[in-house]
Amino acid sequence: MLTSLSIKNYALIDDLQADFNSGFTIITGETGAGKSILLGALSLILGKRADLSSLKDDTQKCIIEAVFDVSNYNLEAVYEQEDLDFEPQTIIRREILPSGKSRAFVNDSPVTVSSLQALGERLIDIHSQHQTMQLTDDAFQFQVIDALAKVEEPLVDYKSQLKSYKSLQKELKKLLDFQTEANKEHEYNSFLLQELIDAKLVVGEFESLEEEYETLDNIEAIKEKIGASHQLLSDEQIGGLAILTEIKTNFSKIASFSQKYKDLYDRIDSNFIELYDIFTEIEASEDALEADPSRLEVVNSRLQLLHNLKKKHLVSEISELLEIQNALDEKVGVTENLDKNIQKLKTEIAKIEKALNALAKTIHTKRNGVIPTLKSQLETLLADLGMPNAQFEITLKEASEFHSNGKDDLQFLFSANKGGAFKALNKAASGGELSRIMLAIKSVLSKYMQLPTIMFDEIDTGVSGEISNKMGVIMKQMSNSMQVFAITHLPQVAAKGDTHLKVYKEDVNQITTTNLIVIKGEDRIVEIAQMLGGLELSSSAIAHAKQLLN
Repeated sequence: MLTSLSIKNYALIDDLQADFNSGFTIITGETGAGKSILLGALSLILGKRADLSSLKDDTQKCIIEAVFDVSNYNLEAVYEQEDLDFEPQTIIRREILPSGKSRAFVNDSPVTVSSLQALGERLIDIHSQHQTMQLTDDAFQFQVIDALAKVEEPLVDYKSQLKSYKSLQKELKKLLDFQTEANKEHEYNSFLLQELIDAKLVVGEFESLEEEYETLDNIEAIKEKIGASHQLLSDEQIGGLAILTEIKTNFSKIASFSQKYKDLYDRIDSNFIELYDIFTEIEASEDALEADPSRLEVVNSRLQLLHNLKKKHLVSEISELLEIQNALDEKVGVTENLDKNIQKLKTEIAKIEKALNALAKTIHTKRNGVIPTLKSQLETLLADLGMPNAQFEITLKEASEFHSNGKDDLQFLFSANKGGAFKALNKAASGGELSRIMLAIKSVLSKYMQLPTIMFDEIDTGVSGEISNKMGVIMKQMSNSMQVFAITHLPQVAAKGDTHLKVYKEDVNQITTTNLIVIKGEDRIVEIAQMLGGLELSSSAIAHAKQLLN
């Protein structure tokens, strides 16, 4: 509930402070006194767009601050969704700076206007004749039915299942689209994959084959050079081994004479061993060398295949070809397993669809069961409000598809006159009738759910006598379970308030300002009497005012 309101530098208000109680609060005042200013300030708290023209003094900032007791509103989830710390005593502040910039705070934490709106709509419901079009809104009509039907628990389950259902359907569509594209490429990808598999690729093979090809292709030149080298080493007269053997023999005879000669001998011996090893390897290579045209052809063919594959796939390494092979293998595998995955998804969707239908049926049955009660309560209330022939025709039909709140199509028709045709509310009722219908609906809702603070803004316009008295009674009854404000010009309604606030204008230093005061006792009797008979107070008006207040 709204516990206090502070307004500074807004419209005709310099500095206004007001505390509010639970129950039924009446706000009265002469036309033009500034009652609409209060509503405008509250609208800013609820997230309405700020306007620089609202500043009374455009050199100073405007500050509007409201304190709410939300301990019984079950709003923790809303606070969490908007990333706010939950506080049972919540302070909402809106500032409009002279620059035109607007700022909003919840419990001193900066928030966006959208967050303010999300929270604000759960705190105050400002209702005027101009806002009765909500009656024709499908979501609002379901809210009315659902409050009586007590379907909150199955609806939570339904919405959770529907979220999964839509997510799986989206995944299925993605798979089906992928399958369509994949099928087009499957044959080509399978061909490419098989081509790479058949090639039996091995990392490093290309380099090895290139080396073998160069050897086979130049076999004669290699044989010639190796043969000449073998001759130079093995010749008995001038061969390298013969010469080095003779040198080694010479130094072996003098090695014992000096460490210097011993070191030289060791180095000569070491070189002899290395040269002999080279000789034996050259000899082996010469023996192994043999022209092999058929092998040359095989190697050349293999190299050409690998070269063509690298060129085809725009890569330079065998390792990259193997990566492409793995990717193609995965693509082909996914394509071949798509049917299996799609069928699995369809089975899951069918299972959730069955659960959704069961929940939707439960919700439908509960909704259908309360329609007669809702119809009876509304028609009884409207009869008290001067509409004795008002009738509702409320039908609930099972829809062919899942909606966000079930599988129902709701039709809310109304007839104001006996024998009149049933039509949509906005076509069958006048503005005044719509106000009374909305009051009746809000009255019924207040019995079945915790409504936010409601402010009725002159919904009794054009109503008088016993009907206005009944409207006051209904609002008073609603205030037993919620905080109710009523801005009114009717004494019959004003007299039923637990608290009476008066909005008035006064001129201070030739500047007009709007103020708000609580009136009690004799002041309240005078206010009611003036509402009855005008500024000229008569004894009968005073007596009537006392009668109404008693």
